[in-house]
Amino acid sequence: MSERVRVRARRVIAMASCAGLVIAGATACFAEPSALPTMRDFLIAWQVGNVQAAASKTTGADRAAVARALDDVSGQLDAASLKLALGTPVQEGAERSESQAIVRKGDTAEADFAVKVDLGENGQPWTYKGHMRLKRINGVWKVVWDPSIIHPSLKPGQRLAVVTEVPPRAPIQDSAARSVLREVPAVIVGVYPGQLREPDQTVRQMVRATRLDEGQLDSERLLGRIRSAPPNAFLPLLTLQLPANNALILRLRQIQGLQFRQDRAPIAPLLAPELVGRLGPATADRLQQVGAPYQIGDTIGVTGLQLLQQRRLAGIPTVRVVAQDPDGRERQELRSWPGQDPQPVRTTLDRKIQPRAETALSALRVPASMVAVRPSTGEILAVANHLTKGENRAMEAQYAPGMAFSIVSAQALLNSGMAQNARTDCPPSASVGGRTFTNPGGGSRGRATLQWNFAYSCATTLVSLSNRLTPDALVAEAGRLGLGKNWGLSVPAFSGTVPRPANDAEKAALMLGQGKVRVSPLAMALVAGATENGTWRPPYLLNDPRDPQQVAAQPLNPVTTSDMKLLMRRSVAQGTARSANVAGGARVSGVAAIADQDGKPVSWFVGSRGDLAFAIAVEGRVNAAAVASYFLTGPPRAAR
Repeated sequence: MSERVRVRARRVIAMASCAGLVIAGATACFAEPSALPTMRDFLIAWQVGNVQAAASKTTGADRAAVARALDDVSGQLDAASLKLALGTPVQEGAERSESQAIVRKGDTAEADFAVKVDLGENGQPWTYKGHMRLKRINGVWKVVWDPSIIHPSLKPGQRLAVVTEVPPRAPIQDSAARSVLREVPAVIVGVYPGQLREPDQTVRQMVRATRLDEGQLDSERLLGRIRSAPPNAFLPLLTLQLPANNALILRLRQIQGLQFRQDRAPIAPLLAPELVGRLGPATADRLQQVGAPYQIGDTIGVTGLQLLQQRRLAGIPTVRVVAQDPDGRERQELRSWPGQDPQPVRTTLDRKIQPRAETALSALRVPASMVAVRPSTGEILAVANHLTKGENRAMEAQYAPGMAFSIVSAQALLNSGMAQNARTDCPPSASVGGRTFTNPGGGSRGRATLQWNFAYSCATTLVSLSNRLTPDALVAEAGRLGLGKNWGLSVPAFSGTVPRPANDAEKAALMLGQGKVRVSPLAMALVAGATENGTWRPPYLLNDPRDPQQVAAQPLNPVTTSDMKLLMRRSVAQGTARSANVAGGARVSGVAAIADQDGKPVSWFVGSRGDLAFAIAVEGRVNAAAVASYFLTGPPRAAR
């Protein structure tokens, strides 16, 4: 082939190749440049944050202003991510056709693209259809810059903002649907976002000043919230109760840009503060517990029922994305996610009994806790804690019961066939399995009935009778009285631990509530209630939403229960618990004991009066039966 023929052939092949690329939409050879690569490059650069490159693809005369406008979108929305794609929004997994994304008319083109913004803690992802115009200038396609590229409804000079509308928090209530919260003076700390000269510095100083025990405020997330909020509207960030937070408020007042508003808020517990709980700022750690849609700086429940029932009490905020004028006026709502109204939490706490329980403990100089229940239903009527450093030990403590456990041991003996008037001994000491047990009060003279020795808390009587019971029988009796069961409460509670004894010595120790057996005041109140009522019932604290009570009620042997009531009545009438023998109304039954826990005394009273059962545990050597007397007869503290 001649050189001329070969050159001609190469030209034919080249022209054929170019014809194929034109059909495919390429921009080489003799095809006119397509607007599609410009659009694609613009969207990719914007999505990855290279806003200068994106601005260079536009007709904007002020490239820096265009770059700022694109860069501000994520901040104005506090977006976790921004995703852009050719074409219109489609469902996950569906195919997208890029060929339909752009329509060309000579030197102009119209293009659609999809926007998906992850608003993070502000709400669900926001998906919408974007639109842009393109124009060919000197053979090069450019995106015709307009704010409507950011959102079709956005006008020049306007910005996006996220408005979060938080409804008033619902109350925690007593059994009669009355609030157990009281209004207290408070200071609301916040900002006007548009007035902050140096938002970064204000936030950093605020985070350092708070120094919260339960975790720090997250400066980056707090700053993102400020940037996404309407510039000219007050944005609350902290609600601080007075006077407890006076020192913190003084530190915050030194920070430029923070604003302070005086208020009164129903946030302080009127009753049962350790159970009801308190409110505080949403730190990163706390948000892991309660989850979205709450944000850094929100006031949320941080302890007790306020934390456990956060979603119900606070509801879910309404989140709106809006377009605003430069003066901060809202022009148009672009998208909204409706929230949920808060709902109150109604407990079983009794407004008369709860103050009596708190008053009964108030004069003590050592930590103490108490629970009262209604045996016929399992309702928890009072949960009182004193000097427990905010801990709800009334329901969660793990105390050694000592001779308070004799209720379980004696009931097991009666179920084994022993009579309550059987003659028994109370020696000064007794040995079982190579271990010697002593009676703290010495021994009695001669023989007495089981009822009498029980009334005087004779430890050696129970030790001597331990051979009548198998280890399984004793543990089973504890189980029938609810110890160690999963009660199904919606709040933390300790139901007890009763390990199976490995030998006779451990079994004898278990009869006396020694060794590794542990109980809470709530668990023992339920034991007393079962003896009073003849049926052990699982406890419940919430009426609405109702606690599930996962364990079925356990009817007890009626003959055994009748005898057990005689034993417990004798203890109050004439025995070690006689300080609780108050006059008037139903007679009081119960036991008093002082247990040893790691070398420290725990004083107990466990008993009942009519359809009221209760247990008191005091971390010290006191007359717990006298505390019970004050609970039953002392004047109630006026509910404020």
